[in-house]
Amino acid sequence: MTPQAFRDAMSTVVSPVAVATAMDGSRPHGTTVSAFVSLSLTPPMVLVSLANGSRLLAVIRRTGRLGLNILGAHQADLAIAFARSGPDKFDGVTWLPSQDRPRLPGSAAWIAAEAGDYVTAGDHTVLLAHVLTAEPGEGDPVSPSPLTYHQRSFGTHTPLAY
Repeated sequence: MTPQAFRDAMSTVVSPVAVATAMDGSRPHGTTVSAFVSLSLTPPMVLVSLANGSRLLAVIRRTGRLGLNILGAHQADLAIAFARSGPDKFDGVTWLPSQDRPRLPGSAAWIAAEAGDYVTAGDHTVLLAHVLTAEPGEGDPVSPSPLTYHQRSFGTHTPLAY
């Protein structure tokens, strides 16, 4: 199997899109992630995958704190901005501190979590995190759908009538 074949196969999977965030002193850090899921209800936990060389992962390892801003369909611009490399991802982005984590207003949902276990898996680290707070966000009343990633592009979910 080639890496391209694997990428092509995985592009058929619809993934939710979130911006994972953490504070490094007074400086916010964040990155777009599509590899996160609800892991456990008792206790409440999520799983997030971050690149081993990620600045955000280094900050989370130091602080033990992270936030997940689950994006709405109207926030594709934030997904793109936080997917790029560089330290200036928050330039021009409105955010507010929430439980010492950067929160992006207008997101579909907000999760504040504490780092649990770290599992190295290939070129990524899987973080098992304990959820402290989970809240639906204010979202976009016109387009309340979540932002998703499928076939290498952003989209949203449309319920089927049946």
